[in-house]
Amino acid sequence: MTNKQSLLKNVFLFSVFELSVFWIVVIAVFLFAISGCKDEKPLRILPVYGPVDEQTKANHIVADFSLINQDNKPFTSQMLDGKIYVADFFFTTCRSICPKMSTNMQGVYEKYKDNKNVAFVSYTVNPANDTAEVLKEYAARHGVTTNNWIFLTGDKKQIYELARKSYLVDASEGSGDDEDFVHTQNFALVDKKKRIRGYYDGTNPQEIQKLIAEINILLQEED
Repeated sequence: MTNKQSLLKNVFLFSVFELSVFWIVVIAVFLFAISGCKDEKPLRILPVYGPVDEQTKANHIVADFSLINQDNKPFTSQMLDGKIYVADFFFTTCRSICPKMSTNMQGVYEKYKDNKNVAFVSYTVNPANDTAEVLKEYAARHGVTTNNWIFLTGDKKQIYELARKSYLVDASEGSGDDEDFVHTQNFALVDKKKRIRGYYDGTNPQEIQKLIAEINILLQEED
């Protein structure tokens, strides 16, 4: 082989090597980009709870409501449109499960109080006692400084129907009359489409950590 042929061979081999390196880099960048996109999606999809309409096949959603918040102003379900939120049912004079529930809810609230996409809704099951003024004081005791933790009072029958028929946190029967009483430790996680995506024992620290993790999953879900 002449020097010229040897030189041409070396140039050819070097060109092939350069081309191989180029394509390896291109493929690596492509795979990295795809991997990054996958990381932005939820690690898993949360289930949707509640009965499915047999005719329309539509998922169960939380019904519309109109109540009064801790600032003594009307608050409707439409004010939660496009938000992920956690709902619970309590009363301010409760001495059993409610204090622990509210303390745990406060811990979750602290993580998301500046996030406009997340809200917390606490319905009193004793609206006769828990007026807007009482709820305002209760909210202050639990460190509420932003408007995304809402405490609601109002029509007892409407609140009890929401607990039983919309949020599905209480399986008892009742009409919401003076003798009726709902008492549940369940938190419900609701997505932007008003579908229930999770239930959690509001008195259990491990369940609260699960709630936080699943709020984060919903925040990554596409609309």
